[in-house]
Amino acid sequence: MDSKNLASLMLEQAYISTLLNKKMDSCLSVHGLSFTEFVIIHKLYNSEGGSQSRIALADSVGLTASGVTRLLAPMTKNNITVKIVNPKDARQSLVGLTSAGKELYVNALNSFEHSCNSAFSLLEEHEVLQLLKLLNKIKC
Repeated sequence: MDSKNLASLMLEQAYISTLLNKKMDSCLSVHGLSFTEFVIIHKLYNSEGGSQSRIALADSVGLTASGVTRLLAPMTKNNITVKIVNPKDARQSLVGLTSAGKELYVNALNSFEHSCNSAFSLLEEHEVLQLLKLLNKIKC
C-alpha cells in the first residue's frame, strides 16, 4: 500500500475528528457538557447495572484511568456521577450516574442526535453503514 495515501488518510481523519468534536462540543455546551463528558455519561447510562469501574470506563472511551478520574471529579461535584462501593471488591469503587445525571443524559441525547443528523446529512444510509463497517475494521 502507498504510504503517502496512508499518511493522507491519517491526517484527514484527524482533521475530520477535530471538526466533529468541535461541533459536538458546541451542541452539548448548552447542557453544560463537553463531548468527552457526554461520552462518559453515555457509557454509564448504557452499561449493565448502570455502573462501571474507572478502569473499564477508561478502556471503553479510549482514555487513561487518570484521565477519567480527572473528568469525573467535577462531574461528581456537580451531582452528575456518583462513586459506588463495589460489592465484589471493596478496594475498587464503581462509577454510576445520579438521577440528575440520567436526566441530563436524556436531555443531552436529543441535542447530540440532532447534531449528528446535521453532521452526516450529506451521507446516504448505505454510506453511513459502509463507513461504520470500515471504521470498525481498523479499530485498534
